[in-house]
Amino acid sequence: MVMVADFIPYLKRCLRRAGLRQVAVEMVSRVVIAFLFHSGKMSCLQAACSVRSETRHRAQVSRVLRRPSFRRLDVNAVLRQQLLDRETGRGRFVFLIDATLVSQSGKRTENTYSTGNRRRRPRRGRRYGKQKRAARSCHSFTMGLLITPSGVRLPWSRPHYTGEYCQRKGLTHRTTAEAAADLIRQLPLPEEAQVIVVGDTAYDSQAVRDACGERGYDWLFPCNSERVLAGAKPRPRVRSLLEDWSGYALQTIRFFPGQGAYVPYRRLSRHRIGPKAKPRTFYVHQERREVHSVGEVRLVFSTAKKHLAKATPNEVKVLMTNATRLSLKEIVELYALRWQIELFFKELKSTLGFHHYRFQKFESVESWTELALTAFLYLESYRVEQLSSRLSDKEKEWWRHQRTHGLGQAVRSASQQAELKYLSERLETTGGIAKLKRLIRNSFPAEYRPPA
Repeated sequence: MVMVADFIPYLKRCLRRAGLRQVAVEMVSRVVIAFLFHSGKMSCLQAACSVRSETRHRAQVSRVLRRPSFRRLDVNAVLRQQLLDRETGRGRFVFLIDATLVSQSGKRTENTYSTGNRRRRPRRGRRYGKQKRAARSCHSFTMGLLITPSGVRLPWSRPHYTGEYCQRKGLTHRTTAEAAADLIRQLPLPEEAQVIVVGDTAYDSQAVRDACGERGYDWLFPCNSERVLAGAKPRPRVRSLLEDWSGYALQTIRFFPGQGAYVPYRRLSRHRIGPKAKPRTFYVHQERREVHSVGEVRLVFSTAKKHLAKATPNEVKVLMTNATRLSLKEIVELYALRWQIELFFKELKSTLGFHHYRFQKFESVESWTELALTAFLYLESYRVEQLSSRLSDKEKEWWRHQRTHGLGQAVRSASQQAELKYLSERLETTGGIAKLKRLIRNSFPAEYRPPA
């Protein structure tokens, strides 16, 4: 936690650029500081006490998250646009889409559903039911991560609404693929931008392909196992092409993570891009085929098995794309970038503590999610600000490689240095010492503050 919110470098200036009023700036900065500095589980109590000189009751944070006026503040849209306006790199934008789940417990928690499929055995002596446990369910969020040519990461999020929740709130039910299609349509990119959308098998759907077609984007997905080739019935499955695939003349694709045009997209740590870094090798075959209800596409069969006789069809990834101008090596490298959104989920949960919330009302969950993305965007803005300042090439190289944890530590270090300077100046005068005593006393919430 920090003594004064102004000690966090660039935070309030970044939020004021979004056009927020002073009251909103203080509340948003309070929660963002908690995401960056929380100790243990992230909670409303952490947010209420994140600014030690101006503590609040934890219920106040919870009430603000549910206010319609606060939920209408689209801070992240302004922050994303500011980062896009400062983009200087030339090349392709990569938009990664995937969904993440947050486990919840409690029968009264809104908008949850169960992903389990466990049925009791129809006989005596069942293994289940002897010990009572709280029912487990989850919230689902469809998220998109836009990686710019210079390596800046811009996140988007759409919550998944269950059918019951939609009926109760008067909302339109959207599947995960339809939510991803909405994100694609709302990307604030110019028409001439080169964009490729990359996802897993869940997004091999007509809704996503239609959204990409409307924007003129390329797409790259693993082929659904149920996909069939075009033609008269009975139509063979696409994966049936692997039944005798050992006779294919495979091309060897080898690339180093620290070399090539897509190095800024990965943002690897320094120890993974040295001279001893091992290359990634794939054995690839491609065909142009007519796929039923999709049309003519490129099918790319990729495996890491060198000896084809020992490989099984399950060890072969079948990629499907409409990108005609990309080389075979680029397709393999672009799909390898899909793992970056999994790392984003890990940083969002492990580093920022996004998944620690416990709210009954889902309106609070939506505000909480957007503020977690605000903290992520603030770190990206701080990183861009440092790269645009007068630093040496060695210092700029350090900032280019930092992910969420490293950027958070840099913010923590800068705020601690500012606090030490503030304390040393206050200790030089009697009035300053008295002010410090008041700050220390007020650094605890009123309900935990001992009587004087």
